[in-house]
Amino acid sequence: MDFAFSAEDEAFRTEAAVWLRAHADPAVDRRAWERTLGAAGWIGLSWPGTGYGNRSATLTQQVAWAEEYARCGAPPRSGHIGENLLAPTLFACGTEEQKDRFLPPIAAGAELWCQGYSEPGAGSDLAAVRTMAVRDAHGGYRVTGQKIWTSLAHEADWCFVLARTEPGSRRHQGLSFLLVPMDQPGRIDVRPIRQLTGTSDFNEVFFDGAHARVEHVVGGEGQGWRVAMRLLGVERGVSTLAQQIGFARELERVVGVAVETGAAADPVLRDRLVRLWAELRTMRWNALRTLGGGGDAGASSVAKLLWAGWHQRLGEVAVAVRGAGAAVGPADWTPSAPYTLDPLQHLFLFSRADTIYGGSDQVQRTIIAERVLGLPREPKGVV
Repeated sequence: MDFAFSAEDEAFRTEAAVWLRAHADPAVDRRAWERTLGAAGWIGLSWPGTGYGNRSATLTQQVAWAEEYARCGAPPRSGHIGENLLAPTLFACGTEEQKDRFLPPIAAGAELWCQGYSEPGAGSDLAAVRTMAVRDAHGGYRVTGQKIWTSLAHEADWCFVLARTEPGSRRHQGLSFLLVPMDQPGRIDVRPIRQLTGTSDFNEVFFDGAHARVEHVVGGEGQGWRVAMRLLGVERGVSTLAQQIGFARELERVVGVAVETGAAADPVLRDRLVRLWAELRTMRWNALRTLGGGGDAGASSVAKLLWAGWHQRLGEVAVAVRGAGAAVGPADWTPSAPYTLDPLQHLFLFSRADTIYGGSDQVQRTIIAERVLGLPREPKGVV
């Protein structure tokens, strides 16, 4: 493995840790937190160059920042979709005008983004999207259709939307990647989806003739599938090292509860906890190996399979150490209002989605089988 932290990296880590301890407040408004990060230059560390209001950092420094961010318990990010998904896609496929328009507000934490991909009839099968974008008399597009499971749509200023711009097209053909402003009352309706955890991070989004400008098509009309796949490669290839810091804290909490409740006396449960610890260490070394250039074309899919399954198993152990009390609902439970779960209940319920979002386990296995191992393509049903 050729991934190591230098003295300069450790100095950068110290700077990041000091800044985070001074500014991170878990109770801060998430949009205000993005502006604070942007003002200090902490957004866009991975971008090439510093021409958009960002600061530049090496790969190892990016890892150090992400680890310190997770370690100090900083607030959840609202701007990561723009910073880590859209921005790399614009660098790869966008025009200079698109980069000049959209990257500085992302770097400043001033504009937030959401991703308009999945639909009720096209979740993991992204090529089956039906949302349409039709050219209008003013030279732009009118977007009509429905997206679902849209993370942070209720906070977003913009949405990148995969839509059909060629009537009658099928599957991968005739798709375009459009940048659509969300502030269009009467034309865009965002409806939060209440989750098992009582929170609503995902949304349904209905487009009813929403306007998009022709110069905001990324990669050219009809090239949406190519651009979308480029973005998904970024999404699934993003370092999981910071995420693993959070996982380690959750594992520590589960172990602590196991000791408090006496569940740690059970040798079978102890074995499960030790396995989880060992698997988490293995995931870290695998992530470092991949970042150091030792990965292959299916590395990101392998990583997704590893951490999603691991986190679900951690959630299952979390309720096991709680015992029968884990099945008792919160005192403030009502059918139509948010409610409060304890951390281990929240972990268990939220982790059920890990093997679905960001590319389901089935999709990841298909990618590995067909694109890495060269196995025959899975037969498709007649549509």
